[in-house]
Amino acid sequence: MQEKSVKIPKRILMSLLSSMAAGVVPRAGAKYIAIGRTAEVAALCRDLDAAADGGSATRFLIGKYGSGKSFLIQLMRGYALDRGFLCMDADLSPERKLSSTGGGGLATYRELLKNLSSKASPEGGALAQVLSRWLSDIQYEVAGTGLSPDSPDFEKEISKRIYSVLREIETGVGAFDFARVIDTYYRAWRASDDRLQSDCLRWLRGEFGTKTEARSALSVSGIIQDENWYDYVKLFAVFARKIGYAGLVVFIDECVNLYKIPNRVSRENNYEKILSIFNDTLQGKASGLEVIFAGTPQFLEDTRRGLFSYEALRSRLVDTTFGAETAAGGLFGPILRLARLSDDELLALIARVTALFSEGYGKVDVTAEEMRDFLYYMLSRAGAETLITPREIIRSYMTALGLLLQEDGGKRLPALYRRAQSAAADETKKDGTDFDPETIEI
Repeated sequence: MQEKSVKIPKRILMSLLSSMAAGVVPRAGAKYIAIGRTAEVAALCRDLDAAADGGSATRFLIGKYGSGKSFLIQLMRGYALDRGFLCMDADLSPERKLSSTGGGGLATYRELLKNLSSKASPEGGALAQVLSRWLSDIQYEVAGTGLSPDSPDFEKEISKRIYSVLREIETGVGAFDFARVIDTYYRAWRASDDRLQSDCLRWLRGEFGTKTEARSALSVSGIIQDENWYDYVKLFAVFARKIGYAGLVVFIDECVNLYKIPNRVSRENNYEKILSIFNDTLQGKASGLEVIFAGTPQFLEDTRRGLFSYEALRSRLVDTTFGAETAAGGLFGPILRLARLSDDELLALIARVTALFSEGYGKVDVTAEEMRDFLYYMLSRAGAETLITPREIIRSYMTALGLLLQEDGGKRLPALYRRAQSAAADETKKDGTDFDPETIEI
């Protein structure tokens, strides 16, 4: 039985199919191929509920390459945006770190701000839109009280409401400069001063190189740097709640790049930053903020270079006696380990991909039995039980569908696929695997 065709916007559909064929995670449309991970999603959604109530949380998504960490991040980003959160996301790299004396931390902050997204701007670049929407909402609220836009009291009431928000965020590190820049942006917005608005956005994005330059342009004494960028992320979380959003969710992927830092001192400085974020969110020092890190088991568990090499983190993150014995034990702790999808879930994923492929490129004639045969081939190879990943299965299946579409208009499986089935049967006899395609259902 094949899934019914799924109706999604053509632009998102084609981007989704291209991403799956290349083995990368789509930035939009993840919900259309979401299969499994119900427990993990439920756990992360509970964190969102807590953040919406003013709480905070830190989670670590741990899984091998291709296991679905980045996919789960994009899925949760979509859920968070739908629930009224602002989201930031960034992939770490040799140039982007959490702590650095050479601009690595600031580079991560700039990437986070570049990818700032809201429900109205889900693709990123939402900073100007968020500020303009807030100022417009204040204008409509004041107008709704009966004050005329031409009245002198109209501007006074707008300023009063803006300053009431800014006064409430002036208590944190760097908050005075942050509030001053927001106030300057409001005055520039009201006067239609594009240059001054641009300077304010540059400061908020961490693009001023020196304090002298910032003081000359905006009359502020500080700038966002490697040492203080996380403090401004916390301010953004507070500010987001004050202007009507549920909170802020920060996604940091490819944390394995921290494990790869060769210098021990530099590596431990980055782990110290993770510890600071972990303590702030778990001790209630960051309101309305959730931070989600994603990395490999090596990044977490290696006792020489991973998080477990840093004793303060190891003692907080290591599995407890009871948590290590059950898969559900980790759902209520900071670590979410992504296990392999079940055979039923993998088959359902194949059926979903078939429906999307048919919708985007043309109908392919694949029966439920043939889907089982394909999964049988993929899971019958030596080591597949521990090494196979959803990424590898989807890429291989997309290739098979492309071949199928080219052969006789998609009316039969290509000979290559038939040979693959035969090879799987032979390999099964050699390996003695007990995988049975008849035991799983679509």
